[in-house]
Amino acid sequence: MSASGGNKAIVAALGANLAIAASKFVAFAFSGSSSMLAEGVHSVADSGNQFLLLIGGKKAKREATPQHPFGYGRERYIYAFLVSIVLFSLGGMFAIYEGYEKISHPHPVEHWYWPVGVLVFAIIAEGFSFRTAIKESNELRGKLSWAQFIRRAKAPELPVVLLEDFGALIGLVLALGGVGIALLTGNGVWDGIGTVCIGVLLVLIALVLASETKSLLLGESAGLEDVKKIEAAIVDGDTVTGVIHMRTLHLGPEELLVAAKIAVQHDDTAAEVANAINRAEARIREAVPIARVIYLEPDIYSAAEAAKGPDPLATPGGPNPRATDH
Repeated sequence: MSASGGNKAIVAALGANLAIAASKFVAFAFSGSSSMLAEGVHSVADSGNQFLLLIGGKKAKREATPQHPFGYGRERYIYAFLVSIVLFSLGGMFAIYEGYEKISHPHPVEHWYWPVGVLVFAIIAEGFSFRTAIKESNELRGKLSWAQFIRRAKAPELPVVLLEDFGALIGLVLALGGVGIALLTGNGVWDGIGTVCIGVLLVLIALVLASETKSLLLGESAGLEDVKKIEAAIVDGDTVTGVIHMRTLHLGPEELLVAAKIAVQHDDTAAEVANAINRAEARIREAVPIARVIYLEPDIYSAAEAAKGPDPLATPGGPNPRATDH
């Protein structure tokens, strides 16, 4: 998933949220609607989130250093994780608190045309932003469902914007419903109930984002299709006869590390093996262009060793051979 596509959706969402936030605070000042205040804070939080995503994308482009030899691609994951925290704390928890206060101390909504007008405008603006995010995502989603796309995407920007915009649209409908019922009944408690619902929705979205970005931060492998392409590219049927085992790891959304132990003929010379490895690396990069860092270790294939299965002591995350039972 390219950063350019994500940036276009981020900028569209940022412009919409800044305009919406200003209108919501004006509506709150005139009407006293807690839903408007909660929605205004929500839009400010969303705007801050988009700034964080843009900063993360810029920092991720820094060149690798001796201290960080694999570069800074994961900066995008870190800032996406910060987005989930901001959405949870500043957006969701504030809305729940404000709704609770309004339910405890209800007062009627004044100047109803302000909140209703702003909510209609906000729905239109958020709809434009959501449409842009959907259009950019469809170019990359392929045959995946939306849930699969959000779970499997290695670049965090578009899933974050999609969930934010989706949550914003649902939240606006809830706010409109709360304000509308409060106007019809004359009971300001409904405005508070709508605000609490907005807060719960934001918290749930934040938890989903936190879960997905946590997985990316821990390090995810390449997708199944890319793994198959890499395995097929390694084997040439001549010098390289098979893949004994392989590990892949995303160093960033657009940078992949490939480490594999490959089987070679027992009577090949060192020069032949080295040339075969160089050709295999070229084939891998041609098949999967984001495979930037490749380590191939030659070994002699042994059917007896293969029959034993993988060695748990040689597997990352396996048991520590130095550990002792207590």
